[in-house]
Amino acid sequence: MLDFVTWNADPILFSLGPISVRWYGLAFAIGFIIGYNIVAKMFKHEGAPEKWLGILLAYVVVATIVGARLGHVFFYEWDFYSQHPAEILKIYNGGLASHGGTIAIIIAVFLFSRIVTKKPASWTFDKLVIPIALVGGLIRLGNLMNSEIYGGPTDLPWGFIFLRAGETMPKHPTQIYEALCYFILFGILMWMYWKKNAEERPYLIMGVFLIGIFLPRFVIEYVKNVQVESEYQMIAQYGINMGQLLSIPFILLGVGLVIWAMSRPRQHWTFPNKFAEELETRHKPYKR
Repeated sequence: MLDFVTWNADPILFSLGPISVRWYGLAFAIGFIIGYNIVAKMFKHEGAPEKWLGILLAYVVVATIVGARLGHVFFYEWDFYSQHPAEILKIYNGGLASHGGTIAIIIAVFLFSRIVTKKPASWTFDKLVIPIALVGGLIRLGNLMNSEIYGGPTDLPWGFIFLRAGETMPKHPTQIYEALCYFILFGILMWMYWKKNAEERPYLIMGVFLIGIFLPRFVIEYVKNVQVESEYQMIAQYGINMGQLLSIPFILLGVGLVIWAMSRPRQHWTFPNKFAEELETRHKPYKR
């Protein structure tokens, strides 16, 4: 007899009065903290101004939350939210779409590059997407703790019985499948940046990221449960769901960026030496 995993994790880590800390929110927070430190090391490695970090973080946080929420609203449940617009603000009830978050982050990076860095957007993209892969994996673990976004029936020994979701039969733990893919991608991107100087080929890291995020997503969707009822008609008509349809352009874009990057010569970026400026100011002779 096969031993399946009986899953009944509490989505709430702890509560203090009316305030509850959920595993999902903790995963988001940890991801952003680690991501901030990773990008900070990259900025320091290349001599970029440190003050850009806080500005970039603000851009990314707002874009991620707003974009992911609106992505779910427009791509998956527009029929409902168009009739109940006030519900759009209730993010705590769930409903975030990674495709919407990705589109919003892309827009935010172009704005950040135009307004703040005055550098090509590729310079920011090829750093930012590295920790985003890590954050994606952590968020999927948050989905696991919430017993949500899992797959269809399976007789494989690692099938999960999600008791909190009312399941009595083992299902594919697709949250773990995706998390593992994203963590592996994170390792590959870190290796590309720190060991192969891939950042010298604009958009190469970005292209690999898009392929590594959305190709596994496309494949895993075949064993994932449908998230909203409206997708059944789409699957019946086209053989793929909304998540797969939205992944195709990103996969193609990723392939195109990799080909483009490999056909161009390497580039080296230069930045003002802010540390030298600070040192000069600090040791400037005192005048009476």
